[in-house]
Amino acid sequence: MERLQKVIATSGVCSRRKAEEKIINNKVKVNGKVINTLGFKVRQSDKIEVDDILIEKNKQLYYILLNKPRAVVSTTKDEKNRKTVIDIINIKERIYPVGRLDYDTTGLLLLTNDGDFANMLMHPSNKIDKVYIAKVKGIVTGYDVKRLKNGVIIDGKRTSEARVKLKSIDKDKKVSIVEITIHEGKNHQIKKMFSSLGLDVLKLKRTGYSFLTLDGVKVGEYRMLNQKEVKRLYSKNGGNI
Repeated sequence: MERLQKVIATSGVCSRRKAEEKIINNKVKVNGKVINTLGFKVRQSDKIEVDDILIEKNKQLYYILLNKPRAVVSTTKDEKNRKTVIDIINIKERIYPVGRLDYDTTGLLLLTNDGDFANMLMHPSNKIDKVYIAKVKGIVTGYDVKRLKNGVIIDGKRTSEARVKLKSIDKDKKVSIVEITIHEGKNHQIKKMFSSLGLDVLKLKRTGYSFLTLDGVKVGEYRMLNQKEVKRLYSKNGGNI
């Protein structure tokens, strides 16, 4: 027997945290009966409904690395009818992005239908490195780099320490290229970090996620993670988790 929220998350309906919320809010039924107890355990034969929809157990799990293009939203649906990352991937099963990249941000994005996997990657305590290359309007100085490394104030809070490398400066065009590695996932974080220094980000690309890179994956294309990569992401001793 397994805990109800774990079975729901493994089915890919939602993350375990979201499953717990649904259980508490009387959105889950087991064999036709509403269950609102988080410690409730279920058998393989039990019928589980979430929002009155019967979940599919033992479904194939997908772990996908996408090189996200510009002008694509990191959601499953968009009220403005813009292209989503789901539109790019040719899979019938319901999948969803692990976190998100802004509409105009490109690069490495993971998608899955494994709720536990997604929740683990997004949990702040795991401090997974995310590497970005930012094209910045203006000349980034050594002092700017030091401030970014030590943390800056955005939305009233100081960001955690970051790894920052000044890759190049074009003095004629007054543009700088900066590589920055963070493990937080605040909304528009990189753009806000540079904005706090009076600098605007012209282009932003995520090039790394833990040990994963975009090697061999062109813009707009994707690949499946192999079993070794998934296990390494899950492992407390592997990657940057």
